[in-house]
Amino acid sequence: MDQLIQNAMTLVTATVTTFGLRALGAVAILFFGRLVARWARKLVRHALERATVDEVLIPFLSGVTYFALMAGVVMAALKPIGVETTALITIFGAAGLAIALAFQGTLSNFSSGVMLLFFRPISLGHFVDVGGTVGTVAQIDVFTTTLNTPDNIRIIVPNSSIFGQTITNYSANATRRIELVIGVSYDDELGQAIEVIAGVVNADSRVLADPECLIAVSELGDSSVNLVVRPWCDSGDFGALRFDLTRGIKEALDQAGISMPYPQRDVHMHQVA
Repeated sequence: MDQLIQNAMTLVTATVTTFGLRALGAVAILFFGRLVARWARKLVRHALERATVDEVLIPFLSGVTYFALMAGVVMAALKPIGVETTALITIFGAAGLAIALAFQGTLSNFSSGVMLLFFRPISLGHFVDVGGTVGTVAQIDVFTTTLNTPDNIRIIVPNSSIFGQTITNYSANATRRIELVIGVSYDDELGQAIEVIAGVVNADSRVLADPECLIAVSELGDSSVNLVVRPWCDSGDFGALRFDLTRGIKEALDQAGISMPYPQRDVHMHQVA
């Protein structure tokens, strides 16, 4: 009987010792693995900062690095204590698939946000047309983009509605071309009209000398000869310069006695005997 008890105690002691050593090894793996994951997160953060990656993307990428490493560390720590990691991975995979299906729209916005931050088709301060919404980019997050419209209305657009649609960026290039169509009467001298318009355009310092402004006859309309005026300017001056040139050309043509006709129709009356 004593021998049986002694054998049982020896078995229990050996089992506890073995399990204790394995548990200690698992704790050590968790401890040092966490240190390595934190060090890797800091390393990724510093590398992204030196690479001038968008500030919104830096914590996300560094966080993904940390949690991916920690997932591997946990799996490595479970193996010494006898936990079957293959079944655990299968369970996590199924749970991840269910979550992905449940949050499909959110994940679409998230992936689109990451693409926007990586490829940078738009940036803060750009005036854009995205998904049919026009405004100045105020903020880009991983799920949404915030625009301020010209009348100062804040609109929050899901990123999936931006990256999957045509993006018109009015601020991406340093210069833009203004296009005005000015109609003058058929009775007026075209050379004089072009000279008056050129005087107004050249007098404004915001108009760029290169490329040169084009002023030409574009169409013989029903009521007027239409002149196209195409000056170039810095992108930031586009709106104000367009308004000023429109007014300036109208006033200069009036002073020169050149009329700007509006559509009209002649009606001829025939008296029937």
